[in-house]
Amino acid sequence: MKSITAILYSSPLGVLTLESDGTNLTAILFPGEKSRTKGPVELLDSCQGNNSVFQHTCHQLDLCFAGNLKEFNLPLAPAGTAFQKTIWAKLRKIPYGQTTTYGELAKMIGSPTACRAVGAANGRNPLPIVIPCHRVVGSTDKLTGYAGGMAIKETLLKLEGTI
Repeated sequence: MKSITAILYSSPLGVLTLESDGTNLTAILFPGEKSRTKGPVELLDSCQGNNSVFQHTCHQLDLCFAGNLKEFNLPLAPAGTAFQKTIWAKLRKIPYGQTTTYGELAKMIGSPTACRAVGAANGRNPLPIVIPCHRVVGSTDKLTGYAGGMAIKETLLKLEGTI
């Protein structure tokens, strides 16, 4: 098991914690959210330094929050079940500035009745923003729950011009 390092990143959403295994980005945590990593996490000073994963992530997040990045290109290693990883892969295919529903995602994976399982997998996404779980809305296109809170979901969707 690789050791995990983390940095704090100041964003318009508050201070995010970025976690890396040294090769891949493994998690983005919203303010107040606890790490899901088992074992110690070493907190580094900043986006700078020797960890290129953090350098690239900070740069791309800066571009994202400035409205100049529509798709992230980062090495990712989200920890999850095979089902969760399937859902997260589908989330990455939702185009910038568009939304889909839990039901539509369930249909995409060939399980149209799996809306709740899709919602649960969506809620366990360890890489929000980069894996755009904020682009999933309720069946009536109403904004529904979000790990970072509804205000953050709304901010992200406004940034993309969706709402």
